[in-house]
Amino acid sequence: MKPNILVIAGHDPSGGAGIHADIEAVHSLGGFASTLITALTVQNSRNVSGFQLTPIDLLEQQAEALLADYQFQAVKIGMTGSVEMVEWIADLLARLPGVPVVLDPVLAAEAGGSLARGDLGEAMLTRLAPLTTVLTPNLPEAELLAGVPGVQAAGARIAERCGRAVLVTGTHDDTDQVSNHLFDGERRHHWDWPRLPEVYHGSGCTLASAMACRLARGDHLEQAAEQAQRWLHQALRHAWRPGGGQYVPDRRPL
Repeated sequence: MKPNILVIAGHDPSGGAGIHADIEAVHSLGGFASTLITALTVQNSRNVSGFQLTPIDLLEQQAEALLADYQFQAVKIGMTGSVEMVEWIADLLARLPGVPVVLDPVLAAEAGGSLARGDLGEAMLTRLAPLTTVLTPNLPEAELLAGVPGVQAAGARIAERCGRAVLVTGTHDDTDQVSNHLFDGERRHHWDWPRLPEVYHGSGCTLASAMACRLARGDHLEQAAEQAQRWLHQALRHAWRPGGGQYVPDRRPL
């Protein structure tokens, strides 16, 4: 039986990130993705120049239709875009008790350009994060959310504030290897991966969706994090460049 993953995220017309990345990752790992698209963005592999949020009343109708028909084994949340959207998603999660939730706290695109309005970071930390299983910010997102620099300080502060596990990815750090750190209560784990030469579009979406799929299959958190990272690293090793900007992970099936 394929695990059914509810993906709540924005649409990237370039196909590198957002809903495209989520669907490809989930399907490649043997799951099935149902989607609620929070926004239409204007972007390519170089930059984001704008976005339009989906009306919440339309999302509510879509959610009602899905929940009347499907059961979900995990939820992945990407771009939320606004405080109002965060509030609506939090209310939706209350209707899915016990379902693992992976929150990728998207605030900006990898290639540059904001994907947020208002005090979105604070709303995610106080309203949405406590309802999730794990957050997966990259280092700049973690530092912005925590208000402190450095992976250790930022990761620990986010985990303390929301009472949930946090996987901080180190792709933006200036190190020879990419070090990803999992903060899970008193326990801390980290993984080192060879730093690859390119800059990638959609790697964060891909990792979060892969983790959701692994959690849906029954992996414990550390195992899900490790397996998702391992698969992502292979996808990045085989990445290709569809345009003139960043590379896109090759999210091929296992």
